[in-house]
Amino acid sequence: MSFLPPFETSLPVLALVLLGAYLLGSVPFGLVIARALGLGDLRAIGSGNIGATNVLRTGNKGAALATLLLDAGKGGAAVLLARLALAEDAAQLAALAAFLGHLFPVWLGFRGGKGVATFLGTLLVLAWPAGLLACATWLAVAAISRISSLSALLAAASAPVWLWLTARPEAVVLAAVLAAVVWQRHAANIARLRAGTEPRIGRRKA
Repeated sequence: MSFLPPFETSLPVLALVLLGAYLLGSVPFGLVIARALGLGDLRAIGSGNIGATNVLRTGNKGAALATLLLDAGKGGAAVLLARLALAEDAAQLAALAAFLGHLFPVWLGFRGGKGVATFLGTLLVLAWPAGLLACATWLAVAAISRISSLSALLAAASAPVWLWLTARPEAVVLAAVLAAVVWQRHAANIARLRAGTEPRIGRRKA
């Protein structure tokens, strides 16, 4: 049993996949949507994050939903294109690169989001049963706690487990790496969770 996909794609082609997926992942949809709708600069609103949760703090639920879908979609699209054109090793590299593009977008001085939606989008295409289970984990925790960060942390942590249980061990290492990065990006949220001061979904943060 392998915890990595077979190496089938040449290094020069993988380098192109890395670049292309990174550039796709680095498109800051939340920032673009907020500006287009006159909601202001997300980096000066709430947490300063460019993701859907911070867009929701503007009060525009439609903009937040569009950001969520597009941030997830760019990750899924990167994986799908690499898989259709090449092989599973390229698909997993595309997932990693799109995720890192969202976190460190070249257009924003490498200061991006926390990557949860993009992570889930890549997972839904890499292994849709595990992706659906991770999304269900997010929804369940959100329904109970009303805390987006806690939902994100538990959904990310559950992803490698769901991949294992749905017989996709070759993606477990990738999911574990992405989940670890998600947790690192949520360090401030974890501190607030411990202090009991983390805001709940729907509450605007000053």
